Amino acid sequence: MAADFALVSRYPLTKPFGMDFGKKIFGVSVSPPTIGFNVKSSATRAVMHTLLESKKEDRLGLDIVTETELTEKGFLGLRKTKLVCTVGPACCSYHQLEKLALGGMNVARLNMCHNSKDWHQDVIRKIKKLNLEKGFCVSVMIDTEGSQIHVADHGAPSSLKAEDGSIWYFTTEKFDGCRPFTIQASYEGFAQGIKEGDELVVDGGMATFEVIERIGNDLRCKCIDSGLLLPRAKLSFWRDGKLVEKHNELPTLSTKDWSDIEFGITEGVDFIAMSFVKDADAVKHLKNYLSTKNKFIKVLAKIESLESLHKLEEIVEACDGVMAARGDLGVEIPLEQIPTVQQEIIDLCRQLNKPVIVASQLLESMIEYPTPTRAEVADVSEVVRQYADALMLSGESAVGSYGEKALSVLRTASARMELWSREQPPVLLRELGSSLPDQIAEQTCNCAAQMANNLGVDAILVYTRHGQMASLLSRNRPNPPVFAFTNEETTQMALNLQWGVVPVLVDLSDDMEGNIDKTTHLLKSKGMLKQGDAVLIVSDVIATPTVFQSLQVKIYSIVWNLCSEAASSSASFLLKIPYFLDKMDGWTSDGANGVVDGSCWGSGFGTIGEKLRGLKGSGEKPKETGQG
Repeated sequence: MAADFALVSRYPLTKPFGMDFGKKIFGVSVSPPTIGFNVKSSATRAVMHTLLESKKEDRLGLDIVTETELTEKGFLGLRKTKLVCTVGPACCSYHQLEKLALGGMNVARLNMCHNSKDWHQDVIRKIKKLNLEKGFCVSVMIDTEGSQIHVADHGAPSSLKAEDGSIWYFTTEKFDGCRPFTIQASYEGFAQGIKEGDELVVDGGMATFEVIERIGNDLRCKCIDSGLLLPRAKLSFWRDGKLVEKHNELPTLSTKDWSDIEFGITEGVDFIAMSFVKDADAVKHLKNYLSTKNKFIKVLAKIESLESLHKLEEIVEACDGVMAARGDLGVEIPLEQIPTVQQEIIDLCRQLNKPVIVASQLLESMIEYPTPTRAEVADVSEVVRQYADALMLSGESAVGSYGEKALSVLRTASARMELWSREQPPVLLRELGSSLPDQIAEQTCNCAAQMANNLGVDAILVYTRHGQMASLLSRNRPNPPVFAFTNEETTQMALNLQWGVVPVLVDLSDDMEGNIDKTTHLLKSKGMLKQGDAVLIVSDVIATPTVFQSLQVKIYSIVWNLCSEAASSSASFLLKIPYFLDKMDGWTSDGANGVVDGSCWGSGFGTIGEKLRGLKGSGEKPKETGQG
């Protein structure tokens, strides 16, 4: 089948099937996105209000924000890069969370380093209430604290200034409150292996100290580069221009982390992000633990240390997704290496089909100011160009004064760059599948994505129970959005992090024709799917012991069916392209005519676009036999 689909590349279409994408997308005029800060226009709010007031049974299991964007912009106007917001004191009320959800927040992140469990529980329940009552689809992620051996705190409620030449004492002694020129380290062995003359760097260069004396487990240091000392600062040690690597026996997940994980399980979170992952074993241990609890919570590995970079591939293979925490990572590697390391992490995650979030300091200045720097916008755009699955706000939303505006910047900047990046050449992806069913699914999705691009379809519809094929389609970064219809809420929430995937919760049956008819009818009834719009359909929801690949082109009820030989296996996959056209003169619509055997087209799938364009233009009726 892969060989047949590869032939499609011989027929690239600028305006497929007579559809004009120059001025309108999905029947709606679309102007190029611009960087702006209006969270939602009054017209958009009016559309949302109308959708919310509609009968629940008439609504798709589609989140209200995507449904509104579809109504306004059409399929090809949808943003594909997902947005993650850290929830903190600045945005924890029900009203503030609703504003972030309206602004495009796909995942809400809770940092377990801060606030109490009661506070986190309250936020989680507010988000779930918003999803239930307001029609949003916002997933919840908790981020563990980890065994933070290189964290220090001065005890003051805000930052302190370290001046050049001032002497500071870094101690493991536990005390309450704040002492002058004293920093409390969190780990008793933090100074192990450190020598006089070594440099102690705070938060990747916010301030720098020289070690002038070691006193037991404590250090006496002189400030040689003045700067701000924030609460819970990250420490790193450097010698002769290189990071002093320190190995410890502390587990990746601390006792507090396990308590937080149990809390997350109880509250029904969708993602758990593991901090300071050193190897794949810790990830596997947590995933095994969750499986014993029968919980389908996705485990994300945070790449934020030199140790994690050394074992990057094994960590990515073991986890369900990755967060590239550039802030902490920048403490342990030279600054000039961060861009290339970021690109390597994103590329590896895509190759191994794992979603990746790029986090830390994307719009750092917007913690205090209402507009970003131009360099920050360029940074965001570069992450989008590299095809990261998601962008994340940290302090910008958690404690900043302009969280909604920061989210708006991410949304508009990513939408603009996505339009431009459609012109980039495809990436050669490695083969992942080991079993025959997995290989079939992978090849089906690879070819479907290529076909969707070459034929210029408006959207890809995938029917999936566990999200595998939706994820494989996303990996190819197709131009049209991927609508993933599933009857599993856990799958819907997990797919919220996948690039270009719009998860839709619906009741699925083993009758694929019934599933397709029901969902396309809903799309058409809402004015989202119109005559002249092309959609490609992929599915793994088929109750049959036979593997077969099928391609169908639908013109109303006229069906052209091109099938390959059936093979025996334990799984099956279906590939279709319904194409909705105006009724043609001389063509019947009862399905009795127009059935053509695929073998009559010789090399098969590669000629579909050409045949459809030719037949549509000529009004010729398809023949039942012979050359088409």
